[in-house]
Amino acid sequence: MREVSFDVTLPEHWGEGLVSIARSETVQIDGRLESVHEGVLASGTARTRYTGECGRCLTDIDGPVEVEFQELFAYPGQEANDFEVQDDHVDLETLVRDAIVLSLPFQPVCRPDCPGLDPTTGTRLVESAEAGTRQAIDPRWAALTDLASDPAEGSDGSAPTT
Repeated sequence: MREVSFDVTLPEHWGEGLVSIARSETVQIDGRLESVHEGVLASGTARTRYTGECGRCLTDIDGPVEVEFQELFAYPGQEANDFEVQDDHVDLETLVRDAIVLSLPFQPVCRPDCPGLDPTTGTRLVESAEAGTRQAIDPRWAALTDLASDPAEGSDGSAPTT
């Protein structure tokens, strides 16, 4: 059994979609390699950070990724295996990359209650909610707003000044 710990700088980005692991990002790997009858059992933990966009409001986000992995690298033989020991070495890249990419959020959000974008203006609803709530008027009823207001009141709903 051998325990290993090392950092790897990625030569290319991992993942597609709204979030991915950026090129030149560092992946920290803490692992254990154990000799078993069938081959080498590789297990451990990989840590890195993802970057991307919120799926609702399109702001930039980033976050940590930590995954555990375990796989048997079989000795070459009669049977076809996904992972094999080659020249007394194991290649962890495919194993770690698959584990990390599969753990990335499918619909990432900047915060759990992110309201997204306003469908008419395209502004972030968080910013417009902080500026003040605006009541959306259905365009089919917009003409009635002039009729509904009392002529004795001002246009802003306040009492007329004399």
